[in-house]
Amino acid sequence: MTATAPPRPDDLEKGARHDAARPVPPWRRGLRPYLLSIPAVLIIVGILYPFALGVYYAFLNYAAVVPQPVLVGLRNFATVLSDPGFWGSVRVTLVYAVSATVVETVLGIGIALLLNRSSLIGKIFERVLILPLMIAPVIAGVLWKLMFNPQFGVLNHVLGLGSTFDWLSDTHAIFSVVLVDVWIFTPFVAVLVLAGVRSLPKEPFEASAVDGAGGFYMFRRLMLPMMWPYILVAVIFRFMDCLKIFDHVYVLTAGGPGDATRTLQISAYQNSIINFNYSLGSTYMFLLWAIVFVTARYLVSVLGKAQRRAAGSEL
Repeated sequence: MTATAPPRPDDLEKGARHDAARPVPPWRRGLRPYLLSIPAVLIIVGILYPFALGVYYAFLNYAAVVPQPVLVGLRNFATVLSDPGFWGSVRVTLVYAVSATVVETVLGIGIALLLNRSSLIGKIFERVLILPLMIAPVIAGVLWKLMFNPQFGVLNHVLGLGSTFDWLSDTHAIFSVVLVDVWIFTPFVAVLVLAGVRSLPKEPFEASAVDGAGGFYMFRRLMLPMMWPYILVAVIFRFMDCLKIFDHVYVLTAGGPGDATRTLQISAYQNSIINFNYSLGSTYMFLLWAIVFVTARYLVSVLGKAQRRAAGSEL
């Protein structure tokens, strides 16, 4: 029995060159773009199919008590738009979104400016800051609901409010849910703005310091215009998320007391899941999508103008 000699390196190199020089069939070359686009197509289908199905349901009278739904046209939209509860949900959603976004943006900018200073305390606080983001909003809602409890909640005890102050009453509920949102997502805004501040060029600030400019002047005239696109990115993310808020608000109040915190998402949930009126819930969701879409298009256009202005291409 004779042993086979191992291939020589020269032979392996020649074989590799031969394989590399072999022409690729045209059908394989034409198939590559389609193979690369398969993941994107699957994601698009996974998003568009539920959306299209929800829009289709909005034009039916689909409910648990209607075994054979039929097309009813725009009747669901007329019912929702003529309902005072819908406009109350729109008001609550806008109040919540604007209040939470403004407070988080102002606090986020302030925290980012403080963290931009190189110090040991700043570095430690920078690591601790992201802890609320690591907690699921539902869990955060449960924790804050326990702290809001007027009988044994820690907030009334620490602030000396006694056992009569109810954080989740009809007059304080919207403030309380906004407070929880601020606690969870202010670090998100601070991290985004801090990344923008640290990416700014240092030369304009050094030149202004040499000319004797004060800190407030440099912030108002130099830093704020240059980091405005980063602030707008944070505002867009937070405002869009606040418009479709559901999780911790439902955990804290379930939309109550009464309709004090009944956002559009909670209204859609109550109509679809609790009242089993799937078409009415889909109508709420479609109208919420329209509000988010229009608002997002406007904010993105504002962001584009801010980016061009920061780059010096638009006055």
